[in-house]
Amino acid sequence: MTYEELTARVRAMESRPAREYAVLAPVTEEGGELYLLFEVRSATLRTQPGEICFPGGGIETGETAAEGALREMGEELGLRPPLVELGAPLPRLWHQAGFATQPFLARLAPGWREALDPGRDEVAETFLVPLDFFRRTQPELYLCETTLVVPDNFPYDKIGFPQGGYPWRRGKLPVPLWQWGDKAIWGFTARIVLELVKGL
Repeated sequence: MTYEELTARVRAMESRPAREYAVLAPVTEEGGELYLLFEVRSATLRTQPGEICFPGGGIETGETAAEGALREMGEELGLRPPLVELGAPLPRLWHQAGFATQPFLARLAPGWREALDPGRDEVAETFLVPLDFFRRTQPELYLCETTLVVPDNFPYDKIGFPQGGYPWRRGKLPVPLWQWGDKAIWGFTARIVLELVKGL
Protein backbone atom coordinates (compact mmCIF):
# COMPACT_ATOMS: atom_id res chain seq x y z
CA MET A 1 0.00 0.00 0.00
CA THR A 2 1.25 3.48 -0.85
CA TYR A 3 0.79 6.65 1.19
CA GLU A 4 -1.61 7.95 -1.49
CA GLU A 5 -3.74 4.79 -1.20
CA LEU A 6 -3.74 5.11 2.58
CA THR A 7 -4.81 8.76 2.29
CA ALA A 8 -7.65 7.82 -0.08
CA ARG A 9 -8.90 5.19 2.40
CA VAL A 10 -8.80 7.67 5.29
CA ARG A 11 -10.71 10.24 3.22
CA ALA A 12 -13.32 7.62 2.32
CA MET A 13 -13.79 6.79 6.00
CA GLU A 14 -14.24 10.48 6.80
CA SER A 15 -16.93 10.93 4.15
CA ARG A 16 -19.03 7.94 5.20
CA PRO A 17 -22.31 8.86 6.92
CA ALA A 18 -22.35 8.69 10.69
CA ARG A 19 -22.89 5.23 11.97
CA GLU A 20 -25.35 4.63 13.37
CA TYR A 21 -27.97 7.32 14.01
CA ALA A 22 -29.32 10.55 12.52
CA VAL A 23 -31.89 12.99 13.86
CA LEU A 24 -33.65 16.15 12.78
CA ALA A 25 -34.02 19.27 14.91
CA PRO A 26 -37.28 20.54 13.36
CA VAL A 27 -37.93 24.29 13.43
CA THR A 28 -41.19 26.05 12.64
CA GLU A 29 -41.87 29.78 12.43
CA GLU A 30 -45.06 30.98 14.04
CA GLY A 31 -46.01 34.59 14.70
CA GLY A 32 -42.52 35.72 13.74
CA GLU A 33 -40.91 33.43 16.32
CA LEU A 34 -38.96 30.20 15.84
CA TYR A 35 -39.95 27.03 17.72
CA LEU A 36 -38.33 23.62 18.07
CA LEU A 37 -40.54 20.53 17.77
CA PHE A 38 -39.89 17.73 20.26
CA GLU A 39 -41.30 14.24 20.74
CA VAL A 40 -42.07 12.34 23.92
CA ARG A 41 -41.20 8.70 23.37
CA SER A 42 -43.89 6.13 24.04
CA ALA A 43 -43.86 4.57 27.51
CA THR A 44 -44.02 1.12 25.89
CA LEU A 45 -40.70 1.41 24.05
CA ARG A 46 -37.91 -0.90 25.16
CA THR A 47 -35.24 1.83 25.15
CA GLN A 48 -35.62 5.29 26.69
CA PRO A 49 -39.38 5.07 27.30
CA GLY A 50 -41.02 8.40 28.08
CA GLU A 51 -37.93 10.45 27.27
CA ILE A 52 -37.93 13.63 25.20
CA CYS A 53 -36.11 13.54 21.89
CA PHE A 54 -35.95 14.75 18.33
CA PRO A 55 -37.26 12.54 15.51
CA GLY A 56 -34.61 10.18 14.23
CA GLY A 57 -33.09 6.75 14.52
CA GLY A 58 -30.74 4.25 12.98
CA ILE A 59 -29.25 4.79 9.53
CA GLU A 60 -30.10 1.82 7.33
CA THR A 61 -27.71 0.13 4.90
CA GLY A 62 -27.38 2.08 1.69
CA GLU A 63 -28.79 5.39 2.91
CA THR A 64 -27.05 8.57 3.93
CA ALA A 65 -27.45 10.17 7.34
CA ALA A 66 -29.75 12.80 5.80
CA GLU A 67 -31.91 10.15 4.13
CA GLY A 68 -32.12 8.21 7.37
CA ALA A 69 -33.18 11.27 9.38
CA LEU A 70 -35.90 12.17 6.85
CA ARG A 71 -37.17 8.57 6.71
CA GLU A 72 -37.39 8.40 10.49
CA MET A 73 -39.24 11.74 10.56
CA GLY A 74 -41.80 10.30 8.17
CA GLU A 75 -42.17 7.06 10.14
CA GLU A 76 -42.45 8.74 13.55
CA LEU A 77 -44.47 11.88 12.78
CA GLY A 78 -45.90 11.34 9.30
CA LEU A 79 -44.04 14.42 8.03
CA ARG A 80 -42.14 14.11 4.77
CA PRO A 81 -40.76 16.46 2.10
CA PRO A 82 -41.93 18.96 0.92
CA LEU A 83 -43.34 19.63 4.41
CA VAL A 84 -39.87 18.96 5.83
CA GLU A 85 -36.95 20.87 4.35
CA LEU A 86 -33.55 19.50 5.28
CA GLY A 87 -31.17 22.15 6.55
CA ALA A 88 -27.55 22.34 7.61
CA PRO A 89 -25.86 19.51 9.52
CA LEU A 90 -24.97 20.18 13.15
CA PRO A 91 -21.76 18.79 14.66
CA ARG A 92 -21.72 15.01 14.92
CA LEU A 93 -22.06 13.87 18.52
CA TRP A 94 -20.59 10.77 20.13
CA HIS A 95 -22.37 8.83 22.84
CA GLN A 96 -20.41 7.28 25.68
CA ALA A 97 -21.81 3.91 24.57
CA GLY A 98 -19.72 4.22 21.41
CA PHE A 99 -22.11 5.31 18.67
CA ALA A 100 -22.33 8.54 16.69
CA THR A 101 -25.38 10.66 15.91
CA GLN A 102 -25.57 13.13 13.06
CA PRO A 103 -28.12 15.88 13.75
CA PHE A 104 -29.56 18.13 11.04
CA LEU A 105 -31.49 21.35 11.24
CA ALA A 106 -34.83 21.06 9.42
CA ARG A 107 -37.59 23.54 8.57
CA LEU A 108 -41.26 22.64 8.77
CA ALA A 109 -43.29 24.13 5.93
CA PRO A 110 -46.79 25.60 6.33
CA GLY A 111 -49.35 22.80 6.55
CA TRP A 112 -47.21 20.55 8.76
CA ARG A 113 -49.68 20.72 11.67
CA GLU A 114 -52.48 19.32 9.53
CA ALA A 115 -50.22 16.52 8.27
CA LEU A 116 -48.76 15.64 11.69
CA ASP A 117 -49.56 11.99 12.40
CA PRO A 118 -47.46 10.61 15.27
CA GLY A 119 -46.98 6.85 15.26
CA ARG A 120 -48.51 5.96 18.64
CA ASP A 121 -46.30 2.89 19.02
CA GLU A 122 -43.26 5.23 19.15
CA VAL A 123 -44.50 8.72 20.02
CA ALA A 124 -46.70 9.59 23.00
CA GLU A 125 -46.96 13.31 22.20
CA THR A 126 -45.25 16.26 20.56
CA PHE A 127 -44.72 19.80 21.81
CA LEU A 128 -43.10 23.08 20.75
CA VAL A 129 -40.59 25.22 22.66
CA PRO A 130 -39.52 28.72 21.53
CA LEU A 131 -35.92 28.74 20.34
CA ASP A 132 -35.43 31.95 22.34
CA PHE A 133 -36.07 30.00 25.56
CA PHE A 134 -32.90 28.00 24.92
CA ARG A 135 -30.98 31.10 23.84
CA ARG A 136 -31.88 33.04 26.98
CA THR A 137 -31.91 30.23 29.55
CA GLN A 138 -28.76 28.46 30.66
CA PRO A 139 -29.36 24.75 31.19
CA GLU A 140 -28.61 23.04 34.46
CA LEU A 141 -25.30 21.30 33.85
CA TYR A 142 -24.27 18.13 35.64
CA LEU A 143 -20.76 16.73 35.29
CA CYS A 144 -21.01 12.96 35.56
CA GLU A 145 -17.77 11.10 36.17
CA THR A 146 -17.11 8.18 33.86
CA THR A 147 -15.20 5.19 35.12
CA LEU A 148 -13.07 2.67 33.29
CA VAL A 149 -13.57 -0.96 34.24
CA VAL A 150 -10.33 -2.76 33.40
CA PRO A 151 -10.53 -6.55 32.95
CA ASP A 152 -8.63 -8.69 35.43
CA ASN A 153 -6.52 -10.18 32.64
CA PHE A 154 -5.22 -6.84 31.30
CA PRO A 155 -1.48 -7.36 30.58
CA TYR A 156 0.03 -4.71 32.84
CA ASP A 157 3.41 -6.46 32.60
CA LYS A 158 3.53 -5.83 28.84
CA ILE A 159 3.21 -2.09 29.36
CA GLY A 160 5.72 -1.99 32.22
CA PHE A 161 3.41 -1.63 35.22
CA PRO A 162 2.67 -3.89 38.18
CA GLN A 163 -0.74 -5.59 38.09
CA GLY A 164 -3.38 -2.88 38.61
CA GLY A 165 -0.72 -0.20 38.85
CA TYR A 166 -1.48 1.96 35.78
CA PRO A 167 -2.98 5.39 36.67
CA TRP A 168 -6.05 5.23 34.39
CA ARG A 169 -7.65 8.62 33.84
CA ARG A 170 -11.30 9.23 34.56
CA GLY A 171 -13.47 11.31 32.28
CA LYS A 172 -16.30 13.73 32.86
CA LEU A 173 -19.49 13.71 30.83
CA PRO A 174 -21.46 16.99 30.81
CA VAL A 175 -25.21 16.33 31.01
CA PRO A 176 -27.29 19.46 30.33
CA LEU A 177 -30.95 19.79 31.34
CA TRP A 178 -33.59 22.40 30.55
CA GLN A 179 -36.94 22.33 32.36
CA TRP A 180 -39.88 23.44 30.19
CA GLY A 181 -43.03 23.18 32.30
CA ASP A 182 -43.31 19.52 33.21
CA LYS A 183 -40.92 18.48 30.44
CA ALA A 184 -37.23 17.77 31.13
CA ILE A 185 -35.16 18.24 27.96
CA TRP A 186 -31.85 16.66 28.85
CA GLY A 187 -28.97 14.43 27.84
CA PHE A 188 -28.22 13.81 24.20
CA THR A 189 -31.17 15.89 22.96
CA ALA A 190 -30.09 18.83 25.13
CA ARG A 191 -26.54 18.49 23.77
CA ILE A 192 -27.95 18.91 20.25
CA VAL A 193 -29.88 22.01 21.35
CA LEU A 194 -26.70 23.42 22.92
CA GLU A 195 -24.88 23.03 19.61
CA LEU A 196 -27.79 24.68 17.81
CA VAL A 197 -27.94 27.78 20.02
CA LYS A 198 -24.21 28.14 20.57
CA GLY A 199 -23.22 31.65 19.56
CA LEU A 200 -26.78 32.85 18.87
